[in-house]
Amino acid sequence: MTNIIDFRLQVFYAVARRLNFTRAAEELFITQPAVTKHIRELEGHFRIALIERSGNRRVSLTPAGQTLLKHAEQLNLVYKELEFDMNALLKEHRGELRVGASNTAGQYVLPQLLARFHNRFGDVKVSMVTGNTEQIEEAVIKKEIDLGIIEGINRNPQISYQEFLKDELVLVTASTNSQLKKDTIRPDELTKFPLLLREHGSGSLDVIIHALKPHGIRAGDLSVAMNLGSTESIKSYLSESNCLAFLSVHSILKELKSNELRIIDVRVCRSTVTFTLSVRMVNLRPLQNS
Repeated sequence: MTNIIDFRLQVFYAVARRLNFTRAAEELFITQPAVTKHIRELEGHFRIALIERSGNRRVSLTPAGQTLLKHAEQLNLVYKELEFDMNALLKEHRGELRVGASNTAGQYVLPQLLARFHNRFGDVKVSMVTGNTEQIEEAVIKKEIDLGIIEGINRNPQISYQEFLKDELVLVTASTNSQLKKDTIRPDELTKFPLLLREHGSGSLDVIIHALKPHGIRAGDLSVAMNLGSTESIKSYLSESNCLAFLSVHSILKELKSNELRIIDVRVCRSTVTFTLSVRMVNLRPLQNS
């Protein structure tokens, strides 16, 4: 929403999404007292309380505030569609695109694509936030972002999933690992070696657990040395340990080239077990008419 819609409503929308006056002020580049003033004026206009404040600076929406938020979201969407259609008539591309990306995609896949996008559509303001797959899906549902790029398995009925690209998780360890000299292991041998895994909510963790089930291996059977919140932290840990980890091929190209890491094939007889990581684009599923 821009000045085509009452600025007070824009202020309310920022507060309602973030439930925080300070963050709303930062987003809108105004002072916190100005945020408070606009909210009070809006409440005066509608003659009803919209925001409740409690101890520890907590903010919540009243029933009237929740109703107004629904309308504000609809107005925001209508304005975006209006701006898009008008710019399309002029063959111009302007506006704002809020993208969310899971950690691996956000660090190793999207930056180059966003650079190309910016070179072609320089008038479109793009922002990107990162988190694990679960966090990005939640941001889509809350309409904090327009779309997300995540890894993992389709699991939320509120979200529409569309394949973006295929990736592969490979088992790696430090080239200096003194406890594992061979380059191939069986699936059941995974339980004998210390593993580094991503945190709960990670799409790559879901893929690993799902791929091991047909081989009779459950999450509880693995010897997990530590759960870490990013690929970079796992790579740093691997360099100082004899642990193993499943990582995206995109994330280890430099380390393979410099011989810092090596790939361990997981095989059953002569067949290699593959851990396919599907990178998907996600947005809210359109509401179906009943």
